[in-house]
Amino acid sequence: MITQFPATPREGARHPPCTGAARFPLNPPRQRAAPPVRQLLGEGMAPGTNDTQPADPKDDERVAALRRFAAAGRNWRRARLAGSAALLAIALTGGAIALGASGKGGAPVAASSAVSPAMLASGDLDTTIASLQAHLRTQPKDSDSWATLGLAYVEQARTKGDPSRYPQAEKSLARALRITPGNDQALAGQAALAAARHQFAQALTYADRALAQNPYNAGALSSRIDALVELGRYADASKAADLADRRKPGVPVFTRYAYVRELRGDVRTAGQVLRQALSTATSKGDIAYVAAQLGLLAWNQGDYRSALDHYARALAADENYLPALEGRARAQAATGDRADAIKGMELVVSRYPLPQPLVELGELYEDRNAKGDKAKAEDQYALVEAWIALARANGVNADLDTALAAADHGDRAEALKAARAEWARRRTVHTADALAWALHVNGKDKEALPYARRAAATGYRNASFGYHLGMIELADGDRAAGRAALTGALKLNPGFSPLGARAAREALEATK
Repeated sequence: MITQFPATPREGARHPPCTGAARFPLNPPRQRAAPPVRQLLGEGMAPGTNDTQPADPKDDERVAALRRFAAAGRNWRRARLAGSAALLAIALTGGAIALGASGKGGAPVAASSAVSPAMLASGDLDTTIASLQAHLRTQPKDSDSWATLGLAYVEQARTKGDPSRYPQAEKSLARALRITPGNDQALAGQAALAAARHQFAQALTYADRALAQNPYNAGALSSRIDALVELGRYADASKAADLADRRKPGVPVFTRYAYVRELRGDVRTAGQVLRQALSTATSKGDIAYVAAQLGLLAWNQGDYRSALDHYARALAADENYLPALEGRARAQAATGDRADAIKGMELVVSRYPLPQPLVELGELYEDRNAKGDKAKAEDQYALVEAWIALARANGVNADLDTALAAADHGDRAEALKAARAEWARRRTVHTADALAWALHVNGKDKEALPYARRAAATGYRNASFGYHLGMIELADGDRAAGRAALTGALKLNPGFSPLGARAAREALEATK
């Protein structure tokens, strides 16, 4: 959820997305002040007691460049692939204008009235960036606008799946801080950038620095929750969500609050917070965002009908909202509507070529197994490898992405190496699951089992985790425990993965 592919995440699918900025926008717009979660739930009300059900061509060029890169490099050694990622970055950015405003700093100017962080989610992000660039050519000492531009680049990288924007973000945020040391918006931007690069310890440091300057900075409050979640500090993340709810209630906080609850197994409260937050949303952006989160929560619990209803509501608010398009395709696949699922996921990856949708599309092709589908699936997996190389070239720690994709569809030894490295940095339920599965596919089931059990220790209801645990237990010789875990996974979410669900059913049949 807050994790996985930058970004991500649509967490809870078989291959989670990047964390941090991947799942949560920087600061979705709010039309009016929102009440805190405790008011949404009802003062003094026990959590979960009111559980009612809710009645571009440029993109094509970018993906084509990624596909050409992947095809050319499919048989290269990894080092050569990584070394060539800079060329792909040029292709993806399409010759993006580098700001040439002169000046080395000096006395800060007054805060600009021309821009604000709310612009990041108010419409066309590319237009916002162009406006900021034009403004800064004439007002190069406007530190707040440099900070906003940095945030915009982070958001652009997240929404377009283009990590080559991160160096631009870094330069803009550094410029803001040279002009105005201690600029809380720039520090919050650095927190968001570090989270997007999966540098979560740094993200926490920057968030704390921003909050020392401005305790009510919404971006810093949100990034602080993200960082604590991604460091596996769930109790601290829960406290941080409560603090953010008291100081700056709104959609960014509500969704994070709900995710922290979900990670601890409290799906009922997570759903309640999201549903009641949706009832307070007025902007199209907020409606699409929260409805898609509700869709993901429902899909994770195997409630595909509700998931499709939520995604329909999200797309009614914004027909191009990619998380909803991706979620709808996933739910369609789970209900057996393979044709529409493939069509929908093809649309998503044409605009948003990130590892999770690429892997999911590859698995949909494998599951269909029509003529040419094997080659199509291999193309998607090659694109994942190309994206990972690009991400690393732009400062993104992609070890979790590598571990998850390579364990099933790539170099298993590399998957284990990446999973061990990520576990050394942060110990979350998702890194525990990734390490367990990487150990399993490398034949190290006794070593894998404690990690698989740790992934389930918080109570997080995730069918993929149950599938991995069950297969590891069977491989380790515990037939009863393995069958119980696999049965539980399929009962929770029988369509969690077209290939994984099939493998779970086959394993159950083989061990009768």
